[in-house]
Amino acid sequence: MPKSQSQATARIVDSAAGTRDRQKAGRILAADDQPHILEAIELLLRPEGFEVDTAKSPAAVREALASDFYDAVLIDLNYTRDTTSGQEGLDLLSQIVAFDSSLPVIVMTAWGNVALAVEAMRRGARDFVQKPWENERLLAILRTQVELHRALQRTQRLEAEAKLLRAEGRPQFIAAAPSMQPVLQTIARIGPSDANVLVTGEHGTGKEVVAQTLHVMSARASMPLVAVNTGALPEGTFESELFGHVKGAFTDARTDRIGRFELADNGTIFLDEIGNVPMRQQAKLLRVLETGEIERVGSSRTKRINVRVISATNIDLQTAIAAGQFREDLLFRLNTVEIHIPALRERREDIAALAAHFLSRYATRYRAPVSGFAAPALQTMMQYAWPGNVRELEHTLERAVLMCHTGEIQVSDLGLNVQRPQGQNLEELSIEEVEGILVRKALQRFHGNVSQAAEALGLSRGALYRRMERYGL
Repeated sequence: MPKSQSQATARIVDSAAGTRDRQKAGRILAADDQPHILEAIELLLRPEGFEVDTAKSPAAVREALASDFYDAVLIDLNYTRDTTSGQEGLDLLSQIVAFDSSLPVIVMTAWGNVALAVEAMRRGARDFVQKPWENERLLAILRTQVELHRALQRTQRLEAEAKLLRAEGRPQFIAAAPSMQPVLQTIARIGPSDANVLVTGEHGTGKEVVAQTLHVMSARASMPLVAVNTGALPEGTFESELFGHVKGAFTDARTDRIGRFELADNGTIFLDEIGNVPMRQQAKLLRVLETGEIERVGSSRTKRINVRVISATNIDLQTAIAAGQFREDLLFRLNTVEIHIPALRERREDIAALAAHFLSRYATRYRAPVSGFAAPALQTMMQYAWPGNVRELEHTLERAVLMCHTGEIQVSDLGLNVQRPQGQNLEELSIEEVEGILVRKALQRFHGNVSQAAEALGLSRGALYRRMERYGL
């Protein structure tokens, strides 16, 4: 049976005390060679809210544990007819403990004696019952062991996440909201791998921070992380930026240039705004991902590269595929694993912590004597919709630190215009405020598609990106 240290911490469990539904009472694997014993166990446990799987041999137990997760295992010590030594069960017990030492195992036998019980406990059994069992005692043992197992899982998971997400050199990742826990768990699980990752979410949700975290957690951490805003690259220089060029390849190519993929060799490349890459360039990007080879523009020499690809987009790529704007085969190459980052309005529990983090950063940078927030300012931030998400919050706090004169951030320092009078019209707004409104509306109209929003506004993609940065979008 292969060892697996991660299985003990990979499951998300809910251990609310006293809950008796099927999901929360516990999942039990019961093993015995006698069908009527297994039937009796099921009849006892299922009405109490336990989910029960059964096995009739040690081999079946090993197979079940290799393919599924359990909160406790209840095993007989004898499986071969007319055998009473308990050796089969003791060997199976040792194998289970070696497989997952945190998984509680309760042993049972009709041939119980003190020596056998002592040996079972020595090998790692959590408890011992003799057949015929007392129903209430067996139920009490299972409930106790399930709760202890779940508590241990929670502790191990938190320790693993703390170690992985707060290691030296890793960007600070503030995520205590319940909606962010699946994100943390996925990052913890896949960070050390070489799997390509697609990070999705609205503008400003922190997709680049996720990419940085994944890189630092990987074996490539000592090598470069090269970030490219692919959506902002002009189509004419796309290949040169990503793959490089040789001298004389085109008019302005006065010297050889190394592309971003080559710079990221043996490291990680972060392709931001991947959903805005034109179709013609998608084909060239796909070829590199499929072959692991690049050619500088103007050269016929190929170079092999070893790069982990993390990409990000705020666009629904399945919708883009249906509209003929994105290649499905490219998506398959990009999203071995997909991580979706919730919008800030969906993780309001993190607003106060994020605001305090940005306040500390900019108060230190600008040497400003600002120590906290006035209560109305904090309430305003908690109630605001944050269409620009975490990026908008960061820009807001930078401005607030610069504007603050009282030692505490006030509502007026935030500049959020949350309570703008209903009758206010365009004549009462500044040019900057009007432009910000138009940019937001265009992005909302085209569901975050920067290319389409830029075309509607009469801007280049680069110009729109600069305005999005200015307004925290």
